Amino acid sequence: MILFVGLGNPTPDSQNNRHNIGFKIIDAINQNFSLSKQKPKFKGLLTMGSIGDKKVYAIKPLTFMNNSGTAIKELIDYFKIDAKNVIVFHDDLDIDFGKVKAKVGGSSAGHNGIKSIDKFIGTDYSRVRVGIGHPKEKKRVNSHVLEDFKEDEEEKIKEDTKSKKQEIPAVGTEARKKYYDSKNWKYDDTIKGYNKDGTEKKNEVEVKEPKAKEEVVVENNKKKNRKR
Repeated sequence: MILFVGLGNPTPDSQNNRHNIGFKIIDAINQNFSLSKQKPKFKGLLTMGSIGDKKVYAIKPLTFMNNSGTAIKELIDYFKIDAKNVIVFHDDLDIDFGKVKAKVGGSSAGHNGIKSIDKFIGTDYSRVRVGIGHPKEKKRVNSHVLEDFKEDEEEKIKEDTKSKKQEIPAVGTEARKKYYDSKNWKYDDTIKGYNKDGTEKKNEVEVKEPKAKEEVVVENNKKKNRKR
């Protein structure tokens, strides 16, 4: 079970802001993988469905960026989703527009949505950082983040989310794989069979009852008959 989260602000005038790139990614996932119709649940707009053999949920929190963690906390508690199965899409100033980087844990780098999530569910989730570019001038950072995408940027987002639709959901999973590799932990694509620290769970040994004497005799006779 995987939860996709897209960060953004819910007001109509925020819809095309650079800060709302997370919402746009969730919209693309919903459309590309034919997830269910959006419904207002868990303080957000929730969809569900399957990608391959995995059950997935996708949510756009309607709590405003600074309180994104409250919606996610309610949802994962209700569906019993582990934080390591949460993949969050958000904007990143320090990455060139159109580029994508993913990681597990780490600093929020001042992103208020990430700060809120860290507060409510910890840092053991995957983050997909979608580049929106830097305005080069520090005084323009706030206005840049809250400005709408330019027309050519909008087109690029549409093209990329359509052409790379199979890659988008896998980005967070790949980040966790690299994270596990860096710590020499084993990993599989289903993210199952691991303790919270990432170490592999030991399979319980099946204890078999000893065979009765009569069964052993019958089995030995069968083997003798095969040899004849």
